[in-house]
Amino acid sequence: MSSTPAATSAPFPSNIEIAQSARMRPIVELGRERLGIPPESLEPYGHYKAKVSLDYVAQLGARPDGKLILVTAISPTPAGEGKTTTTVGLGDALNLLGKRAMLCLREPALGPVFGVKGGAAGGGYSQVVPMEDINLHFTGDFAAIAAANNLLAAMVDNHIYQGNQLGFDVRRVSWRRVVDMNDRALRQIVVGLGGTANGVPREDGFDIVVASEVMAILCLATSLADLKERLGNIVVGYRADQQPIRARDLKAHGAMAALLKTALAPNLVQTLANNPAFIHGGPFANIAHGCNSVIATRTALKLADYVVTEAGFGADLGAEKFVDIKCRKSGLRPSAAVIVTTVRALKYHGGVEIADLKTENLAALEKGAVNLERHIDNVVNHYGLPCAVAINRRAEDTDAEIRLLTERGAAHGVRVVGATHFAEGGKGALELAREVVRLCEQPNKFHFLYEDGATLWDKMKAIATKIYHASDITADSKIRAQIKQLQESGYGHYPVCVAKTQYSFSTDPKLRAAPVNHVVNIREVRLAAGAEFIVMICGDVMTMPGLPKVPAANSIDVDENGRITGLF
Repeated sequence: MSSTPAATSAPFPSNIEIAQSARMRPIVELGRERLGIPPESLEPYGHYKAKVSLDYVAQLGARPDGKLILVTAISPTPAGEGKTTTTVGLGDALNLLGKRAMLCLREPALGPVFGVKGGAAGGGYSQVVPMEDINLHFTGDFAAIAAANNLLAAMVDNHIYQGNQLGFDVRRVSWRRVVDMNDRALRQIVVGLGGTANGVPREDGFDIVVASEVMAILCLATSLADLKERLGNIVVGYRADQQPIRARDLKAHGAMAALLKTALAPNLVQTLANNPAFIHGGPFANIAHGCNSVIATRTALKLADYVVTEAGFGADLGAEKFVDIKCRKSGLRPSAAVIVTTVRALKYHGGVEIADLKTENLAALEKGAVNLERHIDNVVNHYGLPCAVAINRRAEDTDAEIRLLTERGAAHGVRVVGATHFAEGGKGALELAREVVRLCEQPNKFHFLYEDGATLWDKMKAIATKIYHASDITADSKIRAQIKQLQESGYGHYPVCVAKTQYSFSTDPKLRAAPVNHVVNIREVRLAAGAEFIVMICGDVMTMPGLPKVPAANSIDVDENGRITGLF
């Protein structure tokens, strides 16, 4: 998501206007000259995007790794923070300092692109391009994930229709269908209506593609063989005796892997400054683990000295899952972190409404700054990472407001750096880049929040009490029984993936700043045996979002020459 630029005397161009005026380098040329990737190891999708062959990726294993930098943020607000924009600006700034740096980002989902105005290509003069392609279909990865997911769903229903030799209890089919669009009407449906020729009637539902376990598997898989193994481990339902039925029991995992073979390869694009970037995978951090693919990150670390990646939403969601799921499963170890904020977002956390955010309000800023301080505490003390705070600056930010945040950061031993990368590109983030380079050389006490051997209940409680500052967690007897059953069935060593609102440390999106002593209720539990984590759905968060009253799609158009308008 991008934030609004600082005011200038002339109207600031829109993100898409900036992107469409970019001078991009041919991607094969960029890959060869900047990363040393031979042309035969790149599969171009047009002139400006390409996939890196998995054979080439496998050859990089002996190379030393660069330093990994995680960009995260405060709890997001309608005022905007600009995490992806800052990630891009930081990467460009590192290159301006003479460092060999590249980016690892997630792919945008069409749901938010057409729903709430926001993609995943950054903004202003800190963008990845071709922006329209990245936000609309890209290289087809999401279509492949949806096809693999829905093939498995079709094979489940076909197996039941054809005699049900595996003994599915149709009340306990757990595999849902997906679509890459916000469509609330599909959350709960009934399939198999219309007579015996159409199958066996049962309740079903759709999730958005980014919530699919197939998406998580693609992002956590380390090779094609690992991908296929994980797909086979997916639990799709249960027999009457509650024994699980897996995708491999249906012999579905081979065909699913075939659909995903090309999607598993990282996508190479570039920034406006012609610096290389991988954009690959796209799970949301409020309903999934919220990080780009392990393959892309590992590959980037072999090709660059500094790799800047981001994890979705605030440090309580994306960063926690980056640490406790992605790093735990992959062996990745970050060197430093950046927490992104804006003055206006913290004033919003302090109780100021959108219309009044341009006015200096030190009292509200001081009240809202506790949200930033909570995230700093989590990153430094619970994840063990040295960090900096990046203020995504705007013209209306006053010296007094910046000074207040600088002092609050200093009280925690963290440097707060203002950055103007939205309006100025990489040169607006040079000070931030210098601080990140310094932090990467500091002693690193990176650690996980909980041990593998803790129970699932205790893992969830650790996240809730340590990261969210809840007083306790609760669940009804049915959910408690499900968690106990998962523990006893051999899944207790899995990490926990919390699905909850991104807008608050609590499960109530209206509780701003840094609430304490709230209770986190677990309302649903899902086993992701292929991705190897347990999803705990808390509060009212939906795995299939809906469109707003005025969707962003209303403003998107294409003219007779094929030029897209209204896209951010």
